[in-house]
Amino acid sequence: MNMSRELFKSYILPIAVFSGGMIGVGFLSLPYIASQVGIWWMIFCFAVITALVVGINLIFCKLTIKTPDFKRLPGFAGFYLGKWAKAVMMVSIILGTLGVLLAYLLVGGDFLKSAFAPVFSGNLLTYALIYFVIVSIVIYFDIKIISRTEFWVLLLILLAIFCVLLSGIPNLKLSNIFNSNFKSPISNLFLPYGALLFSLWGAGLMPEVEEMLRGQKAKLKKVVIISTIGTAVFYFLFMVLILGLTGNNTSPTALDGLTGAVPAPVVALSLLAGALATLAAFITQGIVLKKTLMFDLKIKHWQAFVMTCFTPMVFFLLGVKSFIPIISLVGGALLGLNGILILLMYKKIGGKKIIIYPLSLIFILGIIYELIYFAK
Repeated sequence: MNMSRELFKSYILPIAVFSGGMIGVGFLSLPYIASQVGIWWMIFCFAVITALVVGINLIFCKLTIKTPDFKRLPGFAGFYLGKWAKAVMMVSIILGTLGVLLAYLLVGGDFLKSAFAPVFSGNLLTYALIYFVIVSIVIYFDIKIISRTEFWVLLLILLAIFCVLLSGIPNLKLSNIFNSNFKSPISNLFLPYGALLFSLWGAGLMPEVEEMLRGQKAKLKKVVIISTIGTAVFYFLFMVLILGLTGNNTSPTALDGLTGAVPAPVVALSLLAGALATLAAFITQGIVLKKTLMFDLKIKHWQAFVMTCFTPMVFFLLGVKSFIPIISLVGGALLGLNGILILLMYKKIGGKKIIIYPLSLIFILGIIYELIYFAK
């Protein structure tokens, strides 16, 4: 009994927290991207980006173990690099979170439309406004009970994916997976970079997991490796499943393209699960961002609320409605900037230059590519 309890406390729970924190909406884009660039190139990108993220996570492991507890990424940057780095990291996190919230608004509104429009009619704007009103009320009043349902909603979406698998087996075609070639322009071959980085990034979660392992921090490295690789395997299997069912008809958000490939009730369940998952994630991250603005930047409650909830909606109304460019920009540019700062921190503790400079170059090139791609 004690061994089981120790296994749960030391590995299962930390792995669940780290993996659950990584899983958001980014992985929904992967089947579509694979249909555009080809499965073999996507497999190569999966391997490279997973290795890159594991490497960054292991570097950050060393930093978290060496650094006094109860710090988050801006605190780490300030501790090792000074006030300028803390400010840059804070701005990057705020902009990145706003980008993530915009992605949740887009995907959640789209899922609600796909689920309810056939019965109640209405366009994307109508359902995005409904979504916006719900999350705004919860975030303004800080209703924690709703924001703490994220774990159960994640289980629901996993159940929905399992139902898709069971009901879709008869329609699963290997030709859908392997027949997609390099149809996109050569400039789009690096399209997987930002989306994969967005989907697998978990450095910000590491200090929380480290605090869970107080007294046994040596296990952090194993937890991080297992969580990152396990999440990558889950993403890959999901990508292959959706691609096998929908092939070249795969939609940018995966689930709303399942109509005809699986029974209608399963499609409806998947869309509702997806909408609830984005809703819970928007609320959780929205409350965190609101409090960050209030406590770290000393902004008043109503101003922090307006910045958190209305900024994504304003960008939506201005016409920023492309899911993949948004997560690519957040992943490739803003998270890439975080990666560079982590490498600079690693240099401060005597990190190896043979690791620091090549990885920094990858992040710099990724930032340039994503900025160009987003501007197109």
